[in-house]
Amino acid sequence: MKLLRYGPHGAEKPGLLDSEGFVRDLSAIIPDIAGQALTPEGMERLRTIDPDTLQRVDGAPQETLRLGACVGQIGKFICIGLNYADHAAEAGQPVPEEPIIFNKWTSAVCGPNDDIQIPRNSVKTDWEVELGVVIGKPGSYISESEAMDHVAGFCVINDVSERDFQLNRSGTWDKGKGCDTFGPTGPWLVTPDEIDDVNALDMWLDVDGKRMQDGSTSTLIFKVPHLISYCSQFMSLQSGDVISTGTPPGVGMGQKPPRYLRGGERVTLGIEGLGFQSSLVLASS
Repeated sequence: MKLLRYGPHGAEKPGLLDSEGFVRDLSAIIPDIAGQALTPEGMERLRTIDPDTLQRVDGAPQETLRLGACVGQIGKFICIGLNYADHAAEAGQPVPEEPIIFNKWTSAVCGPNDDIQIPRNSVKTDWEVELGVVIGKPGSYISESEAMDHVAGFCVINDVSERDFQLNRSGTWDKGKGCDTFGPTGPWLVTPDEIDDVNALDMWLDVDGKRMQDGSTSTLIFKVPHLISYCSQFMSLQSGDVISTGTPPGVGMGQKPPRYLRGGERVTLGIEGLGFQSSLVLASS
């Protein structure tokens, strides 16, 4: 299944993408793509539904029909840093011995085609295409062997980052990661049965049509089961929590010379089998 949320900002409805690329309305079945709907029991209920019995929504998704973030009511937006060896090298950092965990504030979450707002006083707003993992079955102290049983699905995330805030303003990375609009998520939540191998997905990102990132989840240092198990040692994972798993090389900070986003540019990114995003960058106000 490909699950999604559609409609105006703050009033999104749950839906699914049918085999012909049309959106079908799920709002008579579940209140949102969130919480209980993402548990194994909730997902099994959705699998029994014939999409043809659901009302078809007018408009083409990501064209005439706005999509919100594919997960609603996210409790925790957990991010993993330097999880590709070649990205660690371009950042001038050693390969970490354990996963580096930081957070995005949930107020950063936005739709896959919403505008990205460069924040006030920003000088180094950057891009990062990442694989997102959405938790379905909650748990703590999850073993690696059982970790994938806790996954509701996968999605595309742009871990937009302000590098000056992140690295030069004292304290944790979180300052540069959680600005409003810094978490485009979606277009859809793709269930694991639709992905042959989550560790072999091509991923890419363009800025104004120029390819900046061209990588694969095959070069992840810490794979998805390890990340789920590792994070669950420090916090319980709840239905609808999101883990953003890190980015391959090609970020603006790693360009020679460094190159950051400017107002009026368009960022387009995608992951094999998970769809794409395309966002206009707005200059700082």
